[in-house]
Amino acid sequence: MISRRAVLGAGALAALPGLLSATPLDKVKSRGTLVVGLYKDMAPFHADGAGIDAELAQALADALGVKLSALPFPADDNMNDDLRNMVWKGHYLGYGPADVLLHVPVDRPLMSANPQVSIFAPYWRERVAVARSVEQVPAIESLGQLAGKAIAVPGQSLAGWLLIGAEGGVLREQLRTQWKDGVEAAQALKRGEVPVAAGLMSELQSVLRGDARFAIEALPSPRAPREGWAVGMAVKKDATELAQALQSAVDQLASNGRLASMFARANVAWRPV
Repeated sequence: MISRRAVLGAGALAALPGLLSATPLDKVKSRGTLVVGLYKDMAPFHADGAGIDAELAQALADALGVKLSALPFPADDNMNDDLRNMVWKGHYLGYGPADVLLHVPVDRPLMSANPQVSIFAPYWRERVAVARSVEQVPAIESLGQLAGKAIAVPGQSLAGWLLIGAEGGVLREQLRTQWKDGVEAAQALKRGEVPVAAGLMSELQSVLRGDARFAIEALPSPRAPREGWAVGMAVKKDATELAQALQSAVDQLASNGRLASMFARANVAWRPV
């Protein structure tokens, strides 16, 4: 007589080839959830479960016909660590990896340094920017024009680094660097505490866009990335079908206007990347 254990074992062996051949996309659909890595405290893209990336994550899950499982995490010291922890290996604290990580720079050197991942589907072009009170600072053609004016800028940021070294360091004493991000810096400008604020374009727009009292423009620094940088998403290198499905979803969201609407709800002006 054949034992029940043997029958179950034979069934498991029969199913094994299918399990081994399942692609990452197959696994997402079989599980019924898409695990999306989201940066914590990155307004207007994600903060306290809301923001542009939170909406995009839900739309991606909907496009695949599965539920969203958001996986918020704090940014590490560099992007290579984030890709390792959240895309291809997992964090040493026990969480991750996600099926897809959002808000990844679509950058060729970053791709070359991380062959374990695929980076694709740019959905936003970020820039370092400066916002000003039109009344107090009618125009900015060069950073030298800001001499003598207080500037709100997050200290641990690209904008802060660019301003500290600008014009031979003459602006250093004017910088107010206590703000955690460009959103807080923009809020200080809106309250009238400073005439100028600097940060990322998305941060400044989310607070000030549409208010005629303020103007927002690219930071006039030769050291700032001239065209900014594209932001997309990343999956494991072997997740080809998942990447294709996500790329298709982003293309559809861009063409039907839903992506622009996500940005508009955060008061950020979206343009095709």
